[in-house]
Amino acid sequence: GDSCCNPLSMGYVRKLVEKNIPGIYVLSLKIGRTLIQDMENSFFMNVNDQVREVCSQLATDPRLQGGYNAMGFSQGGQFLRAVAQRCPSPPMLNLISIGGQHQGVFGFPRCPGESSHVCDWIRKTLDLGAYTAAVQEHLVQAEYWHNPLKEEDYRKNSIFLADINQERGINETYKRNLMALKKFVMVKFLNDTMVDPPISEWFGFYKSGQAQETVPLQETLLYKEDRLGLQEMDKAGKLVFLGVEGDHLHFSEQWFDTTILPFLQ
Repeated sequence: GDSCCNPLSMGYVRKLVEKNIPGIYVLSLKIGRTLIQDMENSFFMNVNDQVREVCSQLATDPRLQGGYNAMGFSQGGQFLRAVAQRCPSPPMLNLISIGGQHQGVFGFPRCPGESSHVCDWIRKTLDLGAYTAAVQEHLVQAEYWHNPLKEEDYRKNSIFLADINQERGINETYKRNLMALKKFVMVKFLNDTMVDPPISEWFGFYKSGQAQETVPLQETLLYKEDRLGLQEMDKAGKLVFLGVEGDHLHFSEQWFDTTILPFLQ
C-alpha cells in the first residue's frame, strides 16, 4: 500500500539516511514503471517476480557491486530476506527488517492502503482460499499467509514464504547465503495491531495447531533443526532483536537515528 518514494514514508526515510550519513548512496527500490504501479504491485504482483526484479536492479547497479546494506519495512523486510537467500551477487552485508513478518501472518486486522474496498476484498479472498493456486499467484498477502491450523496446506501450497522458510526441504544455497550476512536485524513493534502475531517480526509464530499461544524463534522447529542457519547465526551474535514502543511502523526520528543508522555505517 506504499510506494518507493512517498515523501511521507519511504522518501522521508531516504532523506533521514542521507542527512545523517553524508555521501551515502541510497537506492529506493521501485517495482513497476510508475509510483502507481509500484503501489499496486505491493498488493497484486507475485512476490517471486518482485524478488527477481529487485535482484536484477541490484546486479546492474555499478555502485552496489562491492556490497550493500538492505533495509525493508513491513513486507519489504521479508522480501529482502528472500533477496539475501536467492541473490548473493552483489553481496548483502547487513539486513535490517523493520516490522517484517518472517513467519508470515494469520490475520489481516488493518490494511495499509487507503482504498478500503481493496482491503475488504483481500480479507474475504484470504478467508475463502489463501492456498488456491489462483490466489497465491495474484495476491501478495496470500503468499505469506501462514495458517497454523492448516500447516500441511501452507507447506504444500505457499509459493513464497514456505519456500524461503525451508518448509519443503533444505536448500543449502539459501542457508549459506543467509548465513553470509554480517548482521540480521529484526525490529518488532511492541504495540503492533497490524501484524498478527507480532512475534513474527522476531521470527516467532503460533504453536502449530492453534492460534492463541505463540513461541519465540528459539522454540520453533525452523531454529531447532537449523534449516536456515539461524541457530548458528544466533550463537555467533549475528541476529539482533530490537523492540520499539508503538504501533506498526510508528517510530521517532531520534530512535531511527540512534538505533538503526549505526548498522549502515
